[in-house]
Amino acid sequence: MAPGRLRKHWGFAPLGAAPLTLMTAIPASAQGFASANLVGAAPIAIALGAGGFALIATVVVRGIIRDGRIARRRDAERIAGLRALVDEYEALLSGTREVTILWTEQGAEPRLLGQASAILPPGRHPEAVLNFDTWLPPAEADRLTQVLAALRMDGHSFDTGVTALDGRLIRANGWVLGGGVAMRLRPAYLQPARSEAGADDALAIVRSMLAALGKPAFARDADDRLIYANAAYRDLAKTLGRSAPAGAAPELLDPTALRQHLEACKASDQPVSATVTFPGKGRYELVEFPVGEGRAGCFFPLAAEAAAPAAPTGYAHIGGIIDALATPIAIFNPRRELTQFNQAYAALWNLDKRFLTPGLDERAILDKLRTEGMLPNQVDYQTWRAKHLESYSRKAPFEAEPWHLPDGRTIKVITAPAGPEGGVVYVFEDITERLKLESTNKTFSNVQRETINALSEAVAVFGTNGRLTLSNPRLSALWKLPTNELGLNPHIDQIAEAAARAIPEDGASIWRDLKRAIVDLNPTRSDQTGRINRSDGRLLDYAITRLPDGQTMMTFLDVTESASYSKVLKERNDALVAADRLKDAFVENVSYELRSPLTNIIGFADLLAGTEGGTLNARQREYIDYIRASSVTLGVLIDNILDLASVDAGIAELRPETLDVASLVDKAKAGLSATFPEVSGEAPINLVVDIEPDLPAFVADGTRIVQVLYNLLSNAARFSPPGGEIRLTVSNRGERMLFVIEDEGPGLTDEMKSAILTRLDTPSAGGRQRGAGLGLSIVRTFVNLHGGTIAAEKREPRGSRIIVNLPRDSAMAGIAE
Repeated sequence: MAPGRLRKHWGFAPLGAAPLTLMTAIPASAQGFASANLVGAAPIAIALGAGGFALIATVVVRGIIRDGRIARRRDAERIAGLRALVDEYEALLSGTREVTILWTEQGAEPRLLGQASAILPPGRHPEAVLNFDTWLPPAEADRLTQVLAALRMDGHSFDTGVTALDGRLIRANGWVLGGGVAMRLRPAYLQPARSEAGADDALAIVRSMLAALGKPAFARDADDRLIYANAAYRDLAKTLGRSAPAGAAPELLDPTALRQHLEACKASDQPVSATVTFPGKGRYELVEFPVGEGRAGCFFPLAAEAAAPAAPTGYAHIGGIIDALATPIAIFNPRRELTQFNQAYAALWNLDKRFLTPGLDERAILDKLRTEGMLPNQVDYQTWRAKHLESYSRKAPFEAEPWHLPDGRTIKVITAPAGPEGGVVYVFEDITERLKLESTNKTFSNVQRETINALSEAVAVFGTNGRLTLSNPRLSALWKLPTNELGLNPHIDQIAEAAARAIPEDGASIWRDLKRAIVDLNPTRSDQTGRINRSDGRLLDYAITRLPDGQTMMTFLDVTESASYSKVLKERNDALVAADRLKDAFVENVSYELRSPLTNIIGFADLLAGTEGGTLNARQREYIDYIRASSVTLGVLIDNILDLASVDAGIAELRPETLDVASLVDKAKAGLSATFPEVSGEAPINLVVDIEPDLPAFVADGTRIVQVLYNLLSNAARFSPPGGEIRLTVSNRGERMLFVIEDEGPGLTDEMKSAILTRLDTPSAGGRQRGAGLGLSIVRTFVNLHGGTIAAEKREPRGSRIIVNLPRDSAMAGIAE
């Protein structure tokens, strides 16, 4: 409230109260003079005067409050009218065939008004008008950039013309605008090869825009003649009693004012405004601006008050843009009163638009949000609020610490001055999802890096520019590269130089070869693998893989040790193959070479024992028996060796036939008797045979079965005491034939169990004779060829038991080793 108004309401209060005080004091004075008691009447007079003063003051205060409300309502109406006026200005400018760029604040993004399509080629984004090289030749783009830089840096205005890439002439004007600058771009009036159709199209566009305005608007041609007036203009002319010939629009200004106005318009190519007063209609602001080869104008009614408030400052003139944004925005004036906000702001804080009325104090909004639990939890809320309200004193944009709300959201708050007169623009952004994505991405990156670091391979990822974007410590160790250099994202050429210093002989050449695969941009390129043999003796397997994002991943694996192991294993394998071949040759040659002399030995031994027996003494006969027994054992050994050789060669075949089990046992007994004859009075083997009667037909290879029985019986005989019982039991169980050999020897040893499963027959030295070494192995081989199984177990209290389980029909089993 102005001081004059205060004096107006309060100035008469003391004057009105003074007579009242005197009037109340007169009776008391008269009585006092009469009775000389003036002191007692003074308090009564003062009390009555104070009461009258309070009554008058109450009336004055009520009047002041009422006047304040009327003034605020009137100011709000003025501001609303000015906002509407600015919106209409912007709508009018946006419809012109030109574009105006405003730089209103240092560091702020430029604002574009108008139709950028009048300047840019079709299909371009409006912001592309600032990329001069996209629609101007290089020389013209450089010239326009220089004059614009001189305008923004030194305030040198300019008015020049440039030729676009499509041949059009463009007028460029730049001027200082308050604390900022502005530049306007519009097609020149005279265009090369301009057709009348183009002028008609421009006029049609101007008419369509002016017709959409709710304010009186008109258009003039190049000769300043009225060529169009919209309906609001004609209504105003009719109200003012202005007339014109049929089909023409009447002039609303008197000739003198019209002449002065047209002269001002011709003297400037900028919009020209003037204030005119129409009797009975009030005051209007006339704004006229160039359009094509002519001009267009509009009358805007002004408020009835003589002194209109200043135009809104700061961001108040972009209210329509703010409302269309999805980003929550709120604007407060220097008195912390809400002036503008958008729907996104109300939705962010879940506030009713009836609560968010213009003029609402920001502190009331903060208190309401705190009451509803929408603000961050604070121990000292008053201090936090005071710190937040410091935004009104800042002169530059400021980003505060994110607000972590109780409902789990995180809000970023950015404040900026609303204008030179003060105030704050708040921009809020819900960054909850962004923080979650950043956290997830960081976690994923950490896991990825830890995974790569834990690999035994060296990993290097190169971008499309040839620079290292990712690596692990193994790369540094394998190529002897400094870790600090790899952390600086070096180019592959720098890595090649470092490798040349670490491995002078061939480090640089290896990386030059690898570079060709990395920088290859052929879309049909494929992944590569190979092996590098470095000069320092290391063998490296490498792989080059193309990643989906265009990067290239290269991995190195040190295979020096494994290659050495492979070489040793290959050498050993070759040696084993050679030894196996040598063994086969030895078996083949030695076995057949032994057969001939063995046959002679057996023949002569039989001859000596038969025809010459009468001339031999007892000791000589004993020696002949030993020769014959050893010859039989040696013959069995040779047969076993040949059989094993044939099995190893994969040529062993069965010749199944129907057999008589008793005949098989007799043949095995005959071989056993030849191997263990009665010599020097030693008791023969006590063999007991138990064959189950009425056995079913048994189909097998008779020769192989006899060998199995003979080897098992001879093995039992070697470990049985002299005269010890050896029992052979043959029985039938379903489709299987069982041969069980039991002895009374020392029992089944680990060596015997191993011999049954392997090719090592190592009988104990306690046996009466050393074994041939292959008996049990040949047993296992022939049993397996028949599709049977063999098992060994101990007997109680002593001895061992060997069980051979064979199918009754080996021809149907179809088993081959």
